This record gives sequence, structure tokens and C-alpha cells, in this order.
Amino acid sequence: LAALHPRIVVKLPCTAAGIRAVKYFAAKDIRTNCTLVFSIGQALLAAKAGATYVSPFVGRLDDISEDGVALVAHIVKVYRTYGYKTQVLAASIRHTQHIIQCLDAGADVATCPLAAIEGLLRHPLTDSGLEKFLADHARLNA
Repeated sequence: LAALHPRIVVKLPCTAAGIRAVKYFAAKDIRTNCTLVFSIGQALLAAKAGATYVSPFVGRLDDISEDGVALVAHIVKVYRTYGYKTQVLAASIRHTQHIIQCLDAGADVATCPLAAIEGLLRHPLTDSGLEKFLADHARLNA
């Protein structure tokens, strides 16, 4: 798969076999995303194996009353403390606030549903300001 295009990233689950595959691909300079990460231990093993990305699943952790954003922050802290090059890809984003929280936590990348991304554009002062601009424009051109 990686030979098809230089931007292709091979996605592997964070299992014993997946970590072995990450290490194998890293030795061949093939980019990987170690996915289905739910703990700092899994994130550590992925980084030590040479994963390009690690994907903690924020929303799925929140669904079981664990703090998904806190895991993202913990991974970022450990990676920066120990100099791992693995990037943190926040996955299972459920809403706009998750995006902001993962940004604050230091995530490098996120996969997001369109509705969450569109939420970044919404603000009541933007809406009311636009209404005023349009009303002023209509008044001047009447």
C-alpha cells in the first residue's frame, strides 16, 4: 500500500501483532498510524516501535466515563518529555469542543466529523455582525 503514494500511511491496531508490524514498517521507512489507542501504555509502545502517528480515541473513552482529552494531553506530555517523534492524532472526535480541547492538549492532528469542523465557524457575534453589515449594505444601496 505504501508504495502507491508517499502520503499513504498504513493503519495498524494497537495489539501485539500491530506493534510488531509498526516496528517492521518503521525499519523500512513506511509511515504508520497505530490506532485504537486507549491508554498511555499503548501509546508508549507505539512510539517506541516507531509509529508515525498514534490515535487515541477521545470520544470512545468519554463514552465509558473516562477522559479522552486527558489521555491526549498525557501522551503529548510523555512524547515531548522523552523526545518521541510520533505525532498524536486525536480520533473519535464527537463535537467542536473536542477539537478545541485536543488543540489545547497539544494534539498534532485530528480526524473530525464535518459537523464538528463547521462548529468552529459558528459564533453568535459573527452572525449578528454579518446581519448588521448586510443591513447597512442594503440601506446604502436602496
